[in-house]
Amino acid sequence: MPFRIATFLTASFLGGAVVAVVAGLHYLWLGAWLGAWLWFGLDAWRAQRLLHVLRNDANGLPSRGAGVWGEMAERIRKLLRTREQQARQAEDRLQEFLAAIQASPNGVVLLDEQGRIEWCNQTAAGQFGIDAERDLLQHLSNLVRDPAFVAYLASWNYSRDVVIDAPSQIQAHRGHPVRLSVQVHPYAGNRRMLLTRDITSLEQAEAMRRDFVANVSHEIRTPLTVLAGFVETLQTLPLDAEERSRYLQLMGQQSHRMETLVNDLLTLSRLEGSAAPPVNRWTRVRALMAQCEDEGRGLSSRLAAQGHKLSFALEADSEIAGAATELQSAMSNLLSNAIRYTPGGSEVAVSWRLLPDGRGEYAVRDSGPGIAAEHIPRLTERFYRIDRSRSRETGGTGLGLAIVKHVAQRHGAELRIESTVGKGSRFALVFPVTRLRQAAVPAPSLEKA
Repeated sequence: MPFRIATFLTASFLGGAVVAVVAGLHYLWLGAWLGAWLWFGLDAWRAQRLLHVLRNDANGLPSRGAGVWGEMAERIRKLLRTREQQARQAEDRLQEFLAAIQASPNGVVLLDEQGRIEWCNQTAAGQFGIDAERDLLQHLSNLVRDPAFVAYLASWNYSRDVVIDAPSQIQAHRGHPVRLSVQVHPYAGNRRMLLTRDITSLEQAEAMRRDFVANVSHEIRTPLTVLAGFVETLQTLPLDAEERSRYLQLMGQQSHRMETLVNDLLTLSRLEGSAAPPVNRWTRVRALMAQCEDEGRGLSSRLAAQGHKLSFALEADSEIAGAATELQSAMSNLLSNAIRYTPGGSEVAVSWRLLPDGRGEYAVRDSGPGIAAEHIPRLTERFYRIDRSRSRETGGTGLGLAIVKHVAQRHGAELRIESTVGKGSRFALVFPVTRLRQAAVPAPSLEKA
């Protein structure tokens, strides 16, 4: 009996243990499944949160958290930060590049495949008369209607440039004809880049060069032809002493004319190619005026039997900083021009004075025929003459006022021309205060007639 009871109790205990073990395993699997689902849900929530942020606002990435998604968010954040920095640097470089193109003296226009404006700098906008913002994505050929330009743009043959006239509104704004050189360069498939350059000054310089060569050739050919004729006459005809002397005198005049022309050309060349005049080398105005007087009286006596009524007034004895030879050349040219174009017996007055603002004025006033207003702007052009026959008769080369203009520019002076037809002219050189000072030893006023 005790043994059966013990056996029963033992079996009951083992049975209970087995039941407990079976029940514990069941709950353990249930907990594992619940934990797995909870972990899967949390992981899915983190993934969805990261995906939502990436879709909407990458800047709102959560701070680094636990697990693979936190690591991934951190790495994405670093990657985005690096990309943003690279994008900012690229944008800065692009802006610097565009600013450099904006500062270029040449125009730049970028066209897409259809020939529409993608971008242009202000230089090109000003040359073509377009608006850099308003006309974006407009066809350039619709805005610039020059036939040569439209044909060139449509030809796709860009081995050379094309020269066109700027739009009429640009020429009207500047007040003179404007010429543009346009070169197209294809890039990135069918896109095109236009480079434009204002060649107005170049064409003007080329025209001036051609005119200069033609004028020099003409000016030298005339006395050479005369000299050749006189030489042939002396060689072939028997002349008496008086005729021979007259021919030799005429030959001397023509050779002197050529010598004067060559000297003036050399003077212009020296002025254009030499260094700026010194600012610490002073020349007394009284000395310059005295030399002008000697040259003027000698020229007057050769050109007119009765001479001219010359007067020289020095109101303030000053000194000018600069090249003495250039200053003398400019002053003498103004006086010689007045004497050449003023009839004998008429008055020519030369003066030096200080203006109220401290500047100095050298002026030559004549009582000649005067100059019409339409000629005044062109008087300083090389070989420009109002009356060519009169100039040649008096020995003028047509370069005097061009020399005066260059000397004035090199010394910071201003050339003023005033004239009335039938009443005479007044030419004046006005020197800046910075190139003037009072003479070391004051001299009395110079007044001769």
